[in-house]
Amino acid sequence: MENPIRLTTYSHGGGCGCKISPAILSQILSDIPMRMMPKELLVGIESSDDAAVYQLNEHQAVIATTDFFTPIVDDPFHFGQIAATNALSDVYAMGGQPIFALAIVGMPLDKLPIEAIQQIIAGGDSICAKAGIPIAGGHSIDTLEPIYGLVAIGLVHPDNVKRNNKAKAGDVLILGKPLGVGILSAALKKGRLDAEGYAQMLATTTQLNTPGTKLASIAGVHAMTDVTGFGLAGHLLEICRGSQVSAKINFADLPILQTARDFAEDGILTGASNRNWSSYDEEVRLPEDFPAWQRHLLTDPQTSGGLLVACSPDSVKDVLAEFHQKGFADACIVGELLEGAAELQVVL
Repeated sequence: MENPIRLTTYSHGGGCGCKISPAILSQILSDIPMRMMPKELLVGIESSDDAAVYQLNEHQAVIATTDFFTPIVDDPFHFGQIAATNALSDVYAMGGQPIFALAIVGMPLDKLPIEAIQQIIAGGDSICAKAGIPIAGGHSIDTLEPIYGLVAIGLVHPDNVKRNNKAKAGDVLILGKPLGVGILSAALKKGRLDAEGYAQMLATTTQLNTPGTKLASIAGVHAMTDVTGFGLAGHLLEICRGSQVSAKINFADLPILQTARDFAEDGILTGASNRNWSSYDEEVRLPEDFPAWQRHLLTDPQTSGGLLVACSPDSVKDVLAEFHQKGFADACIVGELLEGAAELQVVL
């Protein structure tokens, strides 16, 4: 390619920041009937979970999920890597092991050269190879904006399926990756992200959430999800609503990418951050004089974000050990679940 391609100039949003806001999505789905589901469907649309799970036999259940979005970075290969990592994350969040994927490809053929599209697909394939799975097929269409993602298929033992609605009061909350990816993506679009910040962003968004498979076999792990487009606050509230518990997190304990913290203090944020806040602000209790930049980190849409685990206190050591062994150095305790109405309390 003679001239560098800037993929973000072809899209109105980027990454998981493109997700429809929680409030609007609820409106869209409110009148869609929930038809009778077969008993083999262990996880379906009854809860806001990461994937569908269908039991095949006594020892196996299949996990099926799909995820795709418009570019969050300019480099085609990196875009493919991030999108594939993000899509496979839902399988790990359910406690499963990916077995194959299908590619979802939508490209503006009159704008992007073939070489750029090839690089996007190659980036996705490199992550699938890292996960030990093939891309076994897919579907492609001509679109106005670049879109790439995967249908991801995995397997899990039926006893090890980890839903997001089985958390318990008294559980400890552990987050696997640092926050701030959405803010870094906003800085990139504004031309303010330097090479070091970009490297941080790429490293976290292309790190496969592989600990989920092992964490599912730990008896004290009660619930698990991955933090993506709705931000930490939004996905934690999904756990609270489904499990009928309340949550308390300490902002000072949150792992945050340092570059993202600096940009947040400088007022850099995504449009999705405010859309997220308006969707669930009535369910969040913030300290008095809580700075806006800190709130923006709670609602920041994470693309290929970390696993959020709810586990018993006596399982914390094993959970953190699995994260750290797999290279998730920032994994840490961020809060706890309590009895009470589904809401989030933030303390300093």
